[in-house]
Amino acid sequence: MSKKSDTYDKAEEEKKIDAEDAAETGEPANDAAEPEVVNEDSAETLLKKKDEELAEMRNEVLRMRADVENIRRRLTKEKEDAIAFANQKLIKSLIPVFDNLDRALKAPDTNVESLKEGVRMTAKQFEAIFEKEKVEPITAVGEKFDPSVHEVLAQIESHEHEENTVIEEYVRGYKMNGRVLLPAKVATAKKPSGDKPADPAA
Repeated sequence: MSKKSDTYDKAEEEKKIDAEDAAETGEPANDAAEPEVVNEDSAETLLKKKDEELAEMRNEVLRMRADVENIRRRLTKEKEDAIAFANQKLIKSLIPVFDNLDRALKAPDTNVESLKEGVRMTAKQFEAIFEKEKVEPITAVGEKFDPSVHEVLAQIESHEHEENTVIEEYVRGYKMNGRVLLPAKVATAKKPSGDKPADPAA
């Protein structure tokens, strides 16, 4: 038998085996893979869904921007109101004091004693307001000079006081909640210019 005949017989035998395998599995004997069929409707639906998701994300971003802008405007308004009405409570408490002074000045036939009494009542009203707002006077006279609460306007020579002691108060100082509102304007003592230091050899 020739080589050509052997090759032909072998090919026929392989075809027979493939046909038998196909009969058992129910699949065609052709080994070539079938091309995948793309469903145009499915692709279109997928693209449409993606477009809808993108549009929804864009709308969400716009809503978030609007929310942030509204919050910024509200905070700005609240800050402006806080500044504008920061002293409203204090001013409201001062109105009765002013009214009392105004009535005292407008009263007919007011004598000196009546005016003094009116001033005393007004001072008591101020003291009550200060106490409520935690405002207290700064102690000055007799204290050692403290630059954080005292402002020196003059230095006075004195034999009776230690140097840098506050010996006179020109304007009272005040604190509010421990913080200086107004420093006390004072005069402090200094050694007289004619004094000489003691001679250690004496």
